[in-house]
Amino acid sequence: MRHTFLTVDLGFGDAGKGSIVDVLTRAYDAHTIVRYNGGAQAGHRVVTAGAAPREHVFAQFGSGTLAGAATHLSRFMLLDPLAMVVEEQHLQTLGVGDAFQRTTIDERALVITPYQRAVNRLKELARGAGRHGSCGMGIGETMSDSLQYGDRVLFAGDLCNPHALRDKLAFLREANLAKVQALRSSLPESEQVALELDWLIDDDQSSWLIDAYRDFAGQARIVPGDYLHTILARPGAVVFEGAQGVLLDEWNGFHPYTTWSTTTLDNAYRLLDEAGYDGRLTRIGITRAYTTRHGAGPLVTEDLALTSALPDPRNGFNDWQQGFRVGWLDLVLLRYALDVVGPLDYLAVTCLDRLAGLPMLQVCRRYRYDTFTIDRIARSPIPHSLAYQEQLTNNLARCRPLFETVPDLAALLELLSGELGVPIGLISEGPTAEDKSFCHAIDRQRAGSALSAPSRALP
Repeated sequence: MRHTFLTVDLGFGDAGKGSIVDVLTRAYDAHTIVRYNGGAQAGHRVVTAGAAPREHVFAQFGSGTLAGAATHLSRFMLLDPLAMVVEEQHLQTLGVGDAFQRTTIDERALVITPYQRAVNRLKELARGAGRHGSCGMGIGETMSDSLQYGDRVLFAGDLCNPHALRDKLAFLREANLAKVQALRSSLPESEQVALELDWLIDDDQSSWLIDAYRDFAGQARIVPGDYLHTILARPGAVVFEGAQGVLLDEWNGFHPYTTWSTTTLDNAYRLLDEAGYDGRLTRIGITRAYTTRHGAGPLVTEDLALTSALPDPRNGFNDWQQGFRVGWLDLVLLRYALDVVGPLDYLAVTCLDRLAGLPMLQVCRRYRYDTFTIDRIARSPIPHSLAYQEQLTNNLARCRPLFETVPDLAALLELLSGELGVPIGLISEGPTAEDKSFCHAIDRQRAGSALSAPSRALP
């Protein structure tokens, strides 16, 4: 039997996707994790249980790697070869010596170069206090170059072709250097600015980069696009691992605080359709038991006291996204995310253990907007309207949360499932697979699996 799981983050990211993919891999003995969007900016933390726990934050390899699964990077994934080499080196220290051998990369996956990363960071530095909350990894610039220049940009398949590699890198260097000229007057005098400019100006950097990419091509398994069809035809389970969150989607998020990536399930559906997939399909939406956001942008239920009470050591302040923000569970945003992503079979709710010690629990079902009370955010009637999405951003800045107190976590889960009309199939009360519990509805699908975590109905 073939069974494919589609996972999607219903928030602004950081919902615990890595640990959910890990537990699904273990529960269903999944043979492959398919990355269907995003790039090296992902930070999907997996911690194993036992006397000698292992921990890794997955960026490009699939989060089922420690559980033995292979990884496939689809053409919708943005590849950073240099970062992937560093990630593989850390996996080696954990005893995973065959990560590259277990990974395949679609030849049409876009490659993020240091040139695009440098321009991304310089643009953020030029914005000063008006930053967009970019991860500083070059995602947006790579997508922008792809839209503008088409096949002249760098793809994974080009890394195996020395002539194409040299020509395309020379072109991208010049194209991105031209972008910087318009920023010069807005850039501060700083060591960080000088460091980023060095990638675009120094010839030695370009020579080193060509050699590094050739070395990567010798390690990586770069395959034609239809290789995924072979993976999906194999018996067993496959998990599609999403990146970022629906509320950061390039067309449905709150512009301009979004990512240049389709974070809904659209890419996953397209890959399945192209493969003629007709096996079993389970769609799981992932959310924390409260709301978080790393970086700038609207967060109506943000609570400074809650942010202080729930520090996240893996999501602290950084130079690019800056602060990690926390708010109470926001059902208005979750309704909108569900409208955007479409039907789901189950919810996975994470970080319940973080709320367990709080003296009070709150949720937000409605906002106050001027003199009105609203409980739903309307999707744009015009597809791909950034003007509409920016107006939503402006409107959210005028909203205030209307909180309701809930007596305990069981009531919070019941309210969440009831308001969204989606059953809860999986709950997480800690970082490891043993801290996860499958609820009876989804548990019936995995009868006979080897997962040691207990199963139970909702409290």
